[in-house]
Amino acid sequence: MNTKQSDFLESPVEYAIGIDIGGTNTKFGIVNHRGDISNRGDISTTNHKELNLFIDELYEQLQPAINAIGGIDFIKGIGVGAPNGNYYSGTIEYAPNLHWKGILPIAKLITDRFKKPCTLTNDANAAAIGELMYGAGRGMRDFIMITLGTGVGSGIIANGQLIYGHDGFAGELGHTIIRPGGRLHWGTGMKGSLETYASATGISITAKEILDERVGEKSLLRNIAHEKITSKRVYEAAIQGDPIANEVFEITGKILGEALANFVMFSSPEAIILFGGVIKAGNLLLDPVKLYMEKNLLPIFQNKVKLLFSELKESDAAILGASALVWEIKPEVLKKVPEMEK
Repeated sequence: MNTKQSDFLESPVEYAIGIDIGGTNTKFGIVNHRGDISNRGDISTTNHKELNLFIDELYEQLQPAINAIGGIDFIKGIGVGAPNGNYYSGTIEYAPNLHWKGILPIAKLITDRFKKPCTLTNDANAAAIGELMYGAGRGMRDFIMITLGTGVGSGIIANGQLIYGHDGFAGELGHTIIRPGGRLHWGTGMKGSLETYASATGISITAKEILDERVGEKSLLRNIAHEKITSKRVYEAAIQGDPIANEVFEITGKILGEALANFVMFSSPEAIILFGGVIKAGNLLLDPVKLYMEKNLLPIFQNKVKLLFSELKESDAAILGASALVWEIKPEVLKKVPEMEK
């Protein structure tokens, strides 16, 4: 039996384009409802001084991928995850790690260029939606996604919906103050935020602080130049039994566990899903996190919340999360986009 193109057009398989805008590179791919990614690609985020030129290159680079699945008619929409992305306005607002400054109406620019609806959120929220659709959050109506990488991001799912807040920026749990007057944040200038302790950056800082305070104590980490001590190096020393490296993970887990207890009592999630490079430490991190989370919960919350690792591949998560936004696109989102700042 021969199949005509018209047969496909009567009941086409719909795809989404997922785009993850990072400070250095932008990744993209075509994603179907099952979360299968095809036609991956990437471009430099920093090559273009003007945002319009960046959108033009993105459009050109995506054309072969769009043609490969049958053309633009098979694309339902475009989802974008980006730092400081605002779901309501479709704008990236004052992102410190992007070289385009001010308020950027990126959803409108992409919609105009591709002639397909585009929706935007920040990268951590995108990861939470990806987990809801394709990962460990499937079937859950209430969970918190915590991303532990260079920084600490989060996305809050409650009653089956992602919490955006009145202005689109809800869920900045990494910047909550867990140690008032504590460690100075390198970017925000705030003191004692969770990100300064529980991120990969924070882990390396903790290790350096202990090494500096206890000069006479032996450690494998003393064989590494101070500026080259990373969370990965601390992990490698810890699994070899290094006492200082193991103490670093105990301290990190304690602080993260205390923070998670606060988050649990805020929204009573079914689970907290951890994602990012830091979770490669496994039980070195998870055991103290679980211990101190439960220790700091009211009895009505204890032993109810699952601590899970993400089921998304780290290399796929950004594209999957962005593409998952497409299935939630609301037409009214596209009507509230301000003009680009001059």
